[in-house]
Amino acid sequence: MFIGQFEHSIDEKNRIAIPAKFRRELKGGAIISKGLDGCLFMFPKAKFTQMAQSIGSLPLSKSSARLYARLMLASAEEVDFDNQGRIVLPGYLRRFGNFKKSAEVIGIYDRVEIWAKETWEKESGRTDKRAEDLIEDLSELGV
Repeated sequence: MFIGQFEHSIDEKNRIAIPAKFRRELKGGAIISKGLDGCLFMFPKAKFTQMAQSIGSLPLSKSSARLYARLMLASAEEVDFDNQGRIVLPGYLRRFGNFKKSAEVIGIYDRVEIWAKETWEKESGRTDKRAEDLIEDLSELGV
């Protein structure tokens, strides 16, 4: 399970460190892709494979299914960790996430989200402002 929040710098070679506690969960391999809300998603390879199979079973005739497949699958890339636990952010994903010098690496149960620091600060503030409404809405759903 992925939980927690960590700030990391992005070096001149587009490398970012992934927290050791997250790397333990990613021993079987990791896939990074465009995410939602302006972040990147990183999944354990097995979880991504399950998700890709689910996406692959969606009807081609539905435009939202095709768009979702393009978002999640066309942008996906397997990443390798170096000896210091860093990955290289591919250029197209770095541009998508508007990354500059630092990033927030956060755990969200079954995935890791990687945010440009400035984007995360805005999103985190938005989430904090809506927390009570979110909790009330989700409690009505039995959460």
